[in-house]
Amino acid sequence: MSSVGVIGAGAWGTALAQALASDGSEVVIWAREPELVHEINAQHTNSMFLPSARLAANVRATGDVADLAGAAVLLAVVPAQFLGSVLSSLPGGDRDLVLCAKGIEAGTGRLMADVAQDAAPGASLAVLSGPTFAHEVAAGLPTAVTLACAGGEAQWQRLSPAIARPALRPYYSDDLVGAEIGGAVKNVLAIACGVVEGLQLGQNARAALIARGYAEMLRFGQAKGARAETLAGLCGLGDLVLTCSSTSSRNFSLGKALGEGRSAADALSSKLSVAEGAATAPVLADLARRHAVEMPIVDAVCRLLAGEAPARAVVSDLLSRPLRAEQGQQRAGA
Repeated sequence: MSSVGVIGAGAWGTALAQALASDGSEVVIWAREPELVHEINAQHTNSMFLPSARLAANVRATGDVADLAGAAVLLAVVPAQFLGSVLSSLPGGDRDLVLCAKGIEAGTGRLMADVAQDAAPGASLAVLSGPTFAHEVAAGLPTAVTLACAGGEAQWQRLSPAIARPALRPYYSDDLVGAEIGGAVKNVLAIACGVVEGLQLGQNARAALIARGYAEMLRFGQAKGARAETLAGLCGLGDLVLTCSSTSSRNFSLGKALGEGRSAADALSSKLSVAEGAATAPVLADLARRHAVEMPIVDAVCRLLAGEAPARAVVSDLLSRPLRAEQGQQRAGA
């Protein structure tokens, strides 16, 4: 049995499996689609989610999540809204469970660590997050991530050798909340940056939106108990800058389509892969209101996704907000 397993054969799960297999280790990856299991095992490709990659022979696919039960380390890379149901089908046992999904559960407002704790109570949890385009990781290009360990340095000493590779460099943290919030919030902000691109508002506007979006991320994160230095690192600001600058980001591409005049339903229906920010935005906005944290950019994305106003009108409303100091009031609006 492989010592490392990956739950989820989307683009990011496949890229991680390829990276972890780069030292010759056998990696077992679970895929929901039977035809994808066959393709990975027979052809060493994933034409459905990561067509650019030629997978190592030591990446083996399975359609039965029970086949991962013996792995000492499991990376959970299924979409955030399905994490609980998939983990609930996993046989119990003591193992390190590394959460790689970036989102907040709709309906409950739970972060992924809370979902995993209920679905897999025997697992030792960690969160892997950072600026990562799947096709670059699969190609072996240099990538750095945050690996936040609930078990502190003892878990880090156990996990980091299992995940680190010459081109995949993890940095230690024990701030799971910060690592999760950075990844979840940046997905929503990436939609907003895509809108800026779709409306052709220019690089100045994009830079301003990234900076003001980061201020929203920081306020919300601190209200939820995250540390500012975590959000200033790879899993927060680093991930935000990457995701807000390229159509390689599914969330950025969704926002670009909204800015170009397409409806959210139309833009989402044409995507095979999940744009996590679309599901995260409304629950994030609700949580922000509960914590008395104003997040006007997030609110604007929610209006666009709900079809309440065209993109130019939403941007105009943001620009007409009252002028205020840039710094100093952590819970003031952006």
